[in-house]
Amino acid sequence: MLVEILRGIDLSDKFPYSLGMLVIINIQANNVMQNFSETITLMASRKTIMLKRIKWGIIGCGNVTEVKSGPAFNKVSGSSLQIVMRRDGSLAESYASRHGVPQWTNRADDIINNPDINAIYIATPPGVHADYAIRAMQAGKAVYVEKPMAATYEQAQQMLQVSQATGVPLFVAYYRRTLPGFLKVKELINDGVIGQTLYVNMRLIRPAKSYEINQVENIWRLQPEHSGGGIFYDLASHQLDFLDFLFGPIKAVFGVAANRGGYYEVEDTVSASMQFETGVVGNGIWSFVSNKDAEEDIIEVVGTKGKIQLSSFKHEPVILYKDGEVTEYPYLNPENIQYNLIKQVVETLQGIGNCDSMAESAIRTNKVMHKIVKDFYA
Repeated sequence: MLVEILRGIDLSDKFPYSLGMLVIINIQANNVMQNFSETITLMASRKTIMLKRIKWGIIGCGNVTEVKSGPAFNKVSGSSLQIVMRRDGSLAESYASRHGVPQWTNRADDIINNPDINAIYIATPPGVHADYAIRAMQAGKAVYVEKPMAATYEQAQQMLQVSQATGVPLFVAYYRRTLPGFLKVKELINDGVIGQTLYVNMRLIRPAKSYEINQVENIWRLQPEHSGGGIFYDLASHQLDFLDFLFGPIKAVFGVAANRGGYYEVEDTVSASMQFETGVVGNGIWSFVSNKDAEEDIIEVVGTKGKIQLSSFKHEPVILYKDGEVTEYPYLNPENIQYNLIKQVVETLQGIGNCDSMAESAIRTNKVMHKIVKDFYA
């Protein structure tokens, strides 16, 4: 009987769970018992069978994983980082040595096909997110992918379709949804502190970096086949996703993009107007070739009773303007900025929590960015 086969076998860290789909599990002898191999077929639900311990592999252990994310996988209860990959094997080996990771490789397939790994963090440039994520989900591995979800809206659609077809969850690293300062903004709005929200205005303006001007190295963020667009895709994705978190999906958006600096081929100046399904209207301006004196990083949320001001990337105190008074809300971020979101991911996989950044919401940001810059790339 099936019950007798399952008794005494701990599948909690190997089971490729699914939403009510039929799953075939091949239990190999060296994973269960000596000289025993059994193929079992069972009906399973993501709600009833969850992973007990999350064993991670990282595809693309580059700069973002050094402090922002990588160490957090070993800090969250029930989670451990087992193997890392980078195409340059020497860099993967160095990362593993410095971070105490047991294994390293220069081949993604060594992680995707590893029976001891049940979750994969993809931290490569967005251009290969879809390929790695789809193969990982088809192999039954839960996926946590860097933002933006993909280089194009079409690639993001493919990823979501595979997640839905396989029942394997796909998480996206929009970690501002879990940071204390940004959660304070959401709390103030939801509690009606500024009354009914009328509009939101965002401005992200800075000079071009010297390495962007000189192009002395291969900069994937300035190559649309790898990044999806210019710096706008890399940075504005965080802002647009956070506004989606605050006000829900954007139902209408119009944008224009241009290259005004001439330092590279992709867009460097972008303007957009939008309306959310909740009725809130918004606008944004992004420039990455402006004068230093014009530098600005600000989001203003204006309501009938007050205004909230915050920074997207400087993590300065949230400021409330109301009734002629100014109130500041300072906050501390975790040492590893993605820790709170990674904790949500792990707890979701363990069946004891819910993650606020899934593919279903992240794909909306890809769609919005596509609409804003599409004429520039037409």
